[in-house]
Amino acid sequence: MYASRDDVTSMSQMGIFLLLVFAFSIPFWLLGGVTHLQLMPVLSISALAGFAPVAAALVMVRRDKKSAAMSALFKRSFDYKRIQSKRWLVPVLLLMPAVSLVVCGLMKWMAMPVPAAQFHLLPAWLMFIAFFVSGLGKELGWSGYALDPMQARWGALGASLLLGLMGILWHLVPLFTIGRSFAWIGWWCLYALTFRIFAVWLYNNSGKSVLAAALFHATVNMAYMFFPVYGSHFDMRLGGLVMAVAALLIILIWGPKTLSRQADSNTAHATF
Repeated sequence: MYASRDDVTSMSQMGIFLLLVFAFSIPFWLLGGVTHLQLMPVLSISALAGFAPVAAALVMVRRDKKSAAMSALFKRSFDYKRIQSKRWLVPVLLLMPAVSLVVCGLMKWMAMPVPAAQFHLLPAWLMFIAFFVSGLGKELGWSGYALDPMQARWGALGASLLLGLMGILWHLVPLFTIGRSFAWIGWWCLYALTFRIFAVWLYNNSGKSVLAAALFHATVNMAYMFFPVYGSHFDMRLGGLVMAVAALLIILIWGPKTLSRQADSNTAHATF
């Protein structure tokens, strides 16, 4: 069975998009590896590579001479009106804190060391704003540009897994740079793959809102950073397993094709 011309074109453009993401990220990875500068505790300056996906997406839409698409992509940063059912903001904002609480409870039940958490309002707000801006830089590329065409070709679960693998590959260099162990990275890969399933599920059920995806991305980093101490005591093995169980439930309840019960959830609103 042969792939259609449109399928081949889409796969080729996705490959170019991914190469651009890596190309735009490399200078920041090198800067982080050489200087060891930090934007905040345990957050290397290499995190600025988080804007590589949106930069790559802008190059792709400009390459196709779609100047209007560039403006449309930026406008999706605050596409709040797409979220017709506002109840989906609850899992967008609270799902990852709930995962962290479950992991914390399991760690205490297993008699693992969990220091007391510390919370200060002003630093928390500043951190959330930083993570939200970074989340937009990522999700305007992953969700706003790449996801809908991939869903049209491979379905929601297939697109989730492919985007998850792309995100994992993209994170491996900085993870090895900061000295993470092979075991930690292995469990983190499961955590990251299931995160993308969550992100696609929330995106589809929030009217395909990039704002919702970016807010969710911000809560992932916030939940990790506020786990004692700056996430250093977070057990990634338990985190990956808890996420995997939750993702499996989502797939079983909402279905792998769309991860949504909305009638138009499998309609692609963006094209290459």
